[in-house]
Amino acid sequence: MPTGLDPADRKILLVAGAVLLLLLAAIAFETPANEGEGESIPSSYSSSPGGARAAYLLLQELHYKVDEWDRSPVELPQDSAGSILILADPSEPPSAEERQALQRFVESGGEVLFTGSSVADFFADARITGYVQESEPRSYAANLPSTFTRGAATIALEPEAVWDEPAPLQTPLYGDAKAAVVVSWQVGAGRILWWAGPTPLTNAEISKAGNMNLLLDAMSVPAADSANGAPAQIYWDEYFHGERSSLWSYMQNTPVAWGVLQLGVLGLGILFTFSRRSGPTVLPATVSRLSPLEFVDTLGGLYQRGKAEPAVVGVVYQRFCTLLTRQLRLPAKSSGAALDAAIRTRLGRELGGLPDALRRASAATRAQKVAPAAALALIEELEHYEDQLGLRKPAAQEKS
Repeated sequence: MPTGLDPADRKILLVAGAVLLLLLAAIAFETPANEGEGESIPSSYSSSPGGARAAYLLLQELHYKVDEWDRSPVELPQDSAGSILILADPSEPPSAEERQALQRFVESGGEVLFTGSSVADFFADARITGYVQESEPRSYAANLPSTFTRGAATIALEPEAVWDEPAPLQTPLYGDAKAAVVVSWQVGAGRILWWAGPTPLTNAEISKAGNMNLLLDAMSVPAADSANGAPAQIYWDEYFHGERSSLWSYMQNTPVAWGVLQLGVLGLGILFTFSRRSGPTVLPATVSRLSPLEFVDTLGGLYQRGKAEPAVVGVVYQRFCTLLTRQLRLPAKSSGAALDAAIRTRLGRELGGLPDALRRASAATRAQKVAPAAALALIEELEHYEDQLGLRKPAAQEKS
């Protein structure tokens, strides 16, 4: 027949259940809500309408040298001529060192295709002036013929921001002169191409208007400019989308770490429960019922509850007087003065405070109530005189 749980085991299960509930609540709060289809990150891994898997596969099928880049920009090649870095709506800001690495990449001949409203966080000469929230892509016509607009007279783009009045080296390719949505400008030996949104390269919009040609034009410029005509090396950045090359950095953005923590807590609970049931049995130390200390504690408790301090002082006082009169060969009812005189004449001792101590002790035994502190002081004083007069016998003699 199964037995009930031990109270200690029941407490362990309750604590473990509470910890598990706390972990589940933490996971629920820490796990980000699923984004809507139209708000998906334009990642080369995403096949949702707002993702960019189709654009990535298109470049591969057209035999472009395109690779997903999940490392820091600091590790980009030093010789960036003929290289393109696609920063499609990065969701994480760069560090100061990464910002400098991106600047070097462009100045040494590389091209950056940047989409979204956070371009000013990456490049200091960006001139973002306003942020817009469009629910549907808008149609924009090219402002002038350019290698970036070839075959893309009209594009469909949902802007996240607009460009301020451009600087002398900045060319607005689409949109108004003071509210451009596609801008190109030279930086050192390289170039930056900015789109106000990732719409032209998303899975749902790449086939509309001239969006596909706009993307291919951006990917073909370095090849035309390169000395040997080699195809451009394209790096599709996923680093600023939260992807990291190490396993630990990947796990930090998933619930795996929380799962490992839960398994660890569960393992510790199992180990603790098993060790309690399977370890050596140790009986708790027991105090003998015949211990003198137990009698002393019991008797002391009785005196304390009965407020019998006068009786306690009386016991000690009577014992002191009995031992002293027996040693001095005096009558049992001798006064304190007689005892003091006998001590001076027979023992040659001068204990000036003894008569007063005996008087106070005698008065305490007849009192109705004595403060515990005063009773303790009197008892200690009498025991002190016992030691001075040699009235207290060694413990071995008392037991005999």
